[in-house]
Amino acid sequence: MNSYKYIVIILAAAMLVSCGAKKKAVTPVVEEPVVEAPPAWHTCLIQGARATISRNGDKLSATVTMQTVRDSMIIISVMPLFGMEMMRVEATPLVVRGFDKIHGQYAEATFAELNRKLQPQLNWDILQEVCSAELPTGDKKGRLLYAFEDETIELVIDYVPRKLDLPLRMVGLDVNRYTKIDVSKWL
Repeated sequence: MNSYKYIVIILAAAMLVSCGAKKKAVTPVVEEPVVEAPPAWHTCLIQGARATISRNGDKLSATVTMQTVRDSMIIISVMPLFGMEMMRVEATPLVVRGFDKIHGQYAEATFAELNRKLQPQLNWDILQEVCSAELPTGDKKGRLLYAFEDETIELVIDYVPRKLDLPLRMVGLDVNRYTKIDVSKWL
């Protein structure tokens, strides 16, 4: 029985040695060119863009600053007069808050609550694309068209060059300083 074991070991060793002695044809490996992805950003700041909202024939234009922390926070500051912030929108992937700084009020809603009356649906990814100049329409001008109940709302943003990976300039507002109202009153 032990002799069979040795025969198997010797045969295995002979096969390994004979296999190693043969030269194999080597096919040269052609490396694919590396296509560099655009650099990922962590923070994005667009300061001094021009936003125009058309709603039932009325147009309102304002200067906006949009600060985005990728996949976690967006702050949109609306300054229609003399560079003073009059309205602000703060968003996370879960909730959107709108602040009326003149009247000291704010409203908040989830994207699902906003989308009950808004068509097409607005979600975090679309909002992040808008606020970081990554809309498919380009980095110079963005255009969104929404229907809210019986109204048509068009948002056109004339972008200025964005700045990436800067320290945060704006922080979230303290909601305790504002009176909470129903989101339908704010819209």
